[in-house]
Amino acid sequence: MTGETINHEEINAILLKAWDAFRGAVDEAEYKNYILVMLFIKYLSDVWQDRYEEIKKKFGGDEERIRRRMERERFRLPDGCSFQEIYSQRNRDNLGEIINIALENIEEANKAKLEGVFRNIDYNSEANLGKTKERNVRLKNLLDDFNDRRLDLRPSRVGNPDVIGNAYEYLIGKFAAGAGKKAREFYTPPEVSELISELVDPQPGERICDPACGSGSLLIKCGNRVVQKGSADFALYGQENTEATWALAKMNMFLHAMDNARIEWGDTIRNPRLIEDDTTMKFEVVVANPPFSLDKWGQEKAEADPYNRFYRGIPPKSKGDYAFISHMVETITHDNGRVGVVVPHGVLFRAASEGKIRQKLIEENLLDGIIGLPANLFFGTGIPAAIIIFKRNRPDKSIFFIDASKEYSSGKNQNALGQEQIRRIADTYRTRKNVDKYAYLASFDEIRENEFNLNIPRYVDTFEEEEEIDIGEVQKEIKHLEEEISTVGHEINSYLEELGGET
Repeated sequence: MTGETINHEEINAILLKAWDAFRGAVDEAEYKNYILVMLFIKYLSDVWQDRYEEIKKKFGGDEERIRRRMERERFRLPDGCSFQEIYSQRNRDNLGEIINIALENIEEANKAKLEGVFRNIDYNSEANLGKTKERNVRLKNLLDDFNDRRLDLRPSRVGNPDVIGNAYEYLIGKFAAGAGKKAREFYTPPEVSELISELVDPQPGERICDPACGSGSLLIKCGNRVVQKGSADFALYGQENTEATWALAKMNMFLHAMDNARIEWGDTIRNPRLIEDDTTMKFEVVVANPPFSLDKWGQEKAEADPYNRFYRGIPPKSKGDYAFISHMVETITHDNGRVGVVVPHGVLFRAASEGKIRQKLIEENLLDGIIGLPANLFFGTGIPAAIIIFKRNRPDKSIFFIDASKEYSSGKNQNALGQEQIRRIADTYRTRKNVDKYAYLASFDEIRENEFNLNIPRYVDTFEEEEEIDIGEVQKEIKHLEEEISTVGHEINSYLEELGGET
């Protein structure tokens, strides 16, 4: 590929080829890890090769100087661990073991960044990839697909540096489409992530956190929004409970050149890992698409929480929505902290302990607005969701409601928010002005009169009156149709008579 650059569409086509080769042969919950890790290894190898050639040109044949310089690179690639060196052994009987050893060595050489990232991936697994002969065929095919001459991920061959990270997220989206309910564990639709980033509007110099970060796409959208403002001055933090998904998030950050992101592995509610000065870290922006109504979220430990996150009340054992909300609100800064969280609609109106927590959040003047989203936006569930925005130091106690349930483009299996729809929601939210059948600014008194029930139809009237029916006109139309039917019947009978048939 002399002088050519690879584009987004070409990368996607190559990755889909690899995806198709595994689909049906390997469990869907597993094969995403094999393909995404291989993409990461190909990326590390191509970047390493590019830098090696660049430094070799500078230092000539001085291998010692080249070696010392390469040791200071962003990632280190030990001998025998590059994609091409693995590919050269593709016909070996122990191919899975060869790949595993390469991953172990890469992780060991980059411990500060990659420790544990490859821990859950086993290319020599009989349970996932079949017996030796079948496994070797599948792995060889996978290597062949990634050896496509067009898949040159060297920076000097990639026109736009975002192409690689975007391809990684594209592939995660493809896996999510077939993962059913498990999809929400690691994937937030990009348009929802973009909308949330618009609503919380992260600024240069701010710390941004996602306590249920999945594969990290929402964090990346928030980081990119700061970059669009012309600044690289921001810090990303996240925590993810599922180890394999945590590994995806770590790789996702590196592929988007957000190397300084701190992504922790663990249960955010039971064991928050982002701790500073013996309490939870504080962030200007906290965003999340947490599990909907999580059962057994850790209620048994909530009352004795060492960080006092649940002083407004303990959510029910079978619904952890307000556990995540309570955590998020307690981890924003006291001057200008903002929260953007995706929730099921029940969060807006359920009573008992949830109703009490909701009332206290409103009385403390933390709730800024609610956006009702269309149904069928999220993989794994068709129910409509909402985005809730919390803010500290608000100028008044009003709450802004938007009913965007009809703001979508229909897809074959999923609905989607288009750019025009995202723009309308964001612009309307910023203006905080009433829009007939779409948006309403409710006063605190109205909220209190409704007993702190936030069900959107209570505030945004979307009822469409049906047109009055003119009975006389309907009767005329019926009479006209009856006459037409009679005329057609006579014509059919005459044709049958001509053909000698029965009328």
